[in-house]
Amino acid sequence: MTIALKIVPEPSRSHGRQAVTRAYNEAGDRYQAYADGSLERLYAFDGQYSFGDEKTWSVIEDRLHRLRLSGARSLRILDLGCGPGTWMLRTVSRAHQIGFTDITTRGIDLSDLQVQRARSLWGPLSGRADIHLTFQVGDIRDRLPEENNSVDLCLCLYGVLNHLATDELRPLIREVARVTSGAFIATVRTVGSTPTIYVESLSAARSFYQNNMMDRLDVQFHSGKCTSFNSHLFSRAEISSLMKGHMKIEDLRGLDLFHGRFSRDPRWNPARAIATDRFMSELDALEARYDRDPEFMDHATHLLLVATPAA
Repeated sequence: MTIALKIVPEPSRSHGRQAVTRAYNEAGDRYQAYADGSLERLYAFDGQYSFGDEKTWSVIEDRLHRLRLSGARSLRILDLGCGPGTWMLRTVSRAHQIGFTDITTRGIDLSDLQVQRARSLWGPLSGRADIHLTFQVGDIRDRLPEENNSVDLCLCLYGVLNHLATDELRPLIREVARVTSGAFIATVRTVGSTPTIYVESLSAARSFYQNNMMDRLDVQFHSGKCTSFNSHLFSRAEISSLMKGHMKIEDLRGLDLFHGRFSRDPRWNPARAIATDRFMSELDALEARYDRDPEFMDHATHLLLVATPAA
């Protein structure tokens, strides 16, 4: 007996982009709560990805201080895939605190709902004459309107690059290299990472399947809704290859090799299963020892990239 296999066609590029947009629109405010933590405690970093978030923030903050110590007073930031704008809010707030007096920012995202959320977050900062904010619905695969070498800090954090097709990555990196005079900071999910459904906590999914042949994630939620969108997982070698000839890698490391795998889950672990200070210190030491080791980096939750214009 011959068994006919049902072949699911690969979605078109336009359909793939629409699927990503729809997924983040449907997640709405739940995405911000899941991914970015409390707005009232911007720098607390005590959520699900607290270790990686704190390390990512330390890199961004270090770049701000370097620029300020160089004598710069103006700052231009570009956030590719800005989501609800939380990381931009962190960055602009700190830049203002340390003495930048002319801050221009642009955030771009496919999801109109996430952009609306970003615009609503800014409160008192949005009325300041020295802070110029723009959040736009758009596609980072299009040519960037920024002038050559005009961006001091370009961010592209968490699932953004994972949602692009592989042949769309190099043109984007060329554009980033063209407009960036300072640093490009990006994070991506790795080939050996623990599972994610990107838009919400994994517990929201009834089932999911990452098709690594087609770079596509299929999710069925407990609500009954189903979604399917681009999900490409990165290796250290692939990131290095993408940057070659376009940008110089200053740092490339794994984020959260150990912390996430040893964190307590309140759905399973009793309250008494709290890690001691010594245990946490040992995890920190393991992270520091292996986060740049090629044998371990592809098994991190994310890779953290810091790149600057090629000489």
